[in-house]
Amino acid sequence: MTATDHALQLTQAAAVAAADKLGTDIIAFDVSEQLAITDVFLVITASNERQVGSVVDGVEEALRGLDAKPVRREGDREQRWVLLDYLDLVVHVQHDDERRLFALERLWHDCPRIPLLLDDRR
Repeated sequence: MTATDHALQLTQAAAVAAADKLGTDIIAFDVSEQLAITDVFLVITASNERQVGSVVDGVEEALRGLDAKPVRREGDREQRWVLLDYLDLVVHVQHDDERRLFALERLWHDCPRIPLLLDDRR
């Protein structure tokens, strides 16, 4: 099983929105083979708490335009690691300290990476 077209559409829109808000190290993993709860993990780095909030707001706005609202949002009080759960897509926006500490890409490195069309935004 692979990520659905809907999940891939949300992933691409979220990645572009994150890049537009200066999110960096944007990586998407197809986790559909390993997890029954979602198809894609999108991981984004932000350099400070304010930027974490800005990236989260940008992602939510972009996906709202596709009629998608998160069913769960966690971590927005501290703005260090915010998780947005769209069922087919889970977005992780992490402060760079949390990104280095938790290294989600190390945990999911066996999963296929999803190519993101971000041009020179990275």
